[in-house]
Amino acid sequence: MKKTLEALETQIKEVLSQENIIVDSLTYEKNSGNYNVLTITLDKVGGIDLDTIVAATNIINPIVDKYDFTDDSYILDVVSKERGDFNE
Repeated sequence: MKKTLEALETQIKEVLSQENIIVDSLTYEKNSGNYNVLTITLDKVGGIDLDTIVAATNIINPIVDKYDFTDDSYILDVVSKERGDFNE
């Protein structure tokens, strides 16, 4: 599965780079609720807003479906990279 996830990440990076969106990380693991979760963490120069996350998710969904990397059910979680505390 590792090679498949690497290929999936490469494909997503390639497509999102055209939108100036950075794929910070891609992980697939079981969370504390015992659900499989595919988490894709995104970033963008100057920060990334919710509208961009939604647009990116709409781009990512068909790519993930095409790769069909597991027979297990899972949750797709597309998130933004944390920026730290802005109060400093």
